Amino acid sequence: MADNNNKWGIIYCPKHGIRTSKRWERVEKALKAKRIDYDFVQSENPNSVNRLVKLFINNGYRTIIIMGGDSALNDAINCLMQEESSVRDRINLGIIPNGMMNDFAHFWGFREGDVEQTVNWLAQQRVRRIDVGRINYTNKKHEACHRYFVNCVNVGLIAALMNLRRQTRHILMSRTLSFLTTFILMIFQRLDYKMHIKINNDQIKRKVMTVCVGNATGYGQTPNGVPYNGLLDVSVVYHPEMMQLFEGWYLLLKGKFLNHRSVHPYRTNEVRFEETSRAMVSVDGRLMNTPVGPFTIKVEQEVINFLIPA
Repeated sequence: MADNNNKWGIIYCPKHGIRTSKRWERVEKALKAKRIDYDFVQSENPNSVNRLVKLFINNGYRTIIIMGGDSALNDAINCLMQEESSVRDRINLGIIPNGMMNDFAHFWGFREGDVEQTVNWLAQQRVRRIDVGRINYTNKKHEACHRYFVNCVNVGLIAALMNLRRQTRHILMSRTLSFLTTFILMIFQRLDYKMHIKINNDQIKRKVMTVCVGNATGYGQTPNGVPYNGLLDVSVVYHPEMMQLFEGWYLLLKGKFLNHRSVHPYRTNEVRFEETSRAMVSVDGRLMNTPVGPFTIKVEQEVINFLIPA
């Protein structure tokens, strides 16, 4: 195995699969200014991050940096979680936000426009052990499967809207236009689903618009969630009237989502969905194949070394 203990392995995940040289040049300049020794690879597509993380692990890299968004970070987390804890404990994972959605990076204070500050923080190698969530489900082949996440799992309307937003932003190439288009298309979406959910000692059997299970802030839906307390924050949103729905969007944008009368918050270490009426499910902002039958979401405490601001 190569001796790459002090060298960073950087995986660059371009937005929309298109490399923006100016963006990378800023990162490269910041790395050179800090005299950081690194190797750089670019992901060819969303499915290649797992393979590239594995490549760095097998070649002895102790610091792996994802230059991408929530989905790319999710792929890296899932690759690391396939390793034995003895291997995983030797690796520090970091993020340079560069995706369509960078919610987990924003939680820690990393910002897309401040590349130099981000590299400076990462160079100080301040490590925090973080929790990850895990969704256990059965796929269409009736096989037992699981997927890890660092930010959140959405079930219902928000999962559908996030999928729409990803698609419209890919086409329109604008965050603002994407948001407005998604907001308009929302009126054509199914607004509630018959669900049966078990949270702590509570059982919810009724029509529900959306559920967010957050290991962190969950794109504003679980604003009190933190990835280091061994617990999941859960927001269950009942179907509001149309004017209340607009109010809910306003409060979400203002960071006061839990103040809405239709939002019911919980804190737990496990959530079980017995029935969801085949509502869409997204994991860290990426739509997944809808699970077949019941599924469970749990938290695994302090299993990843994550680089945070100094």
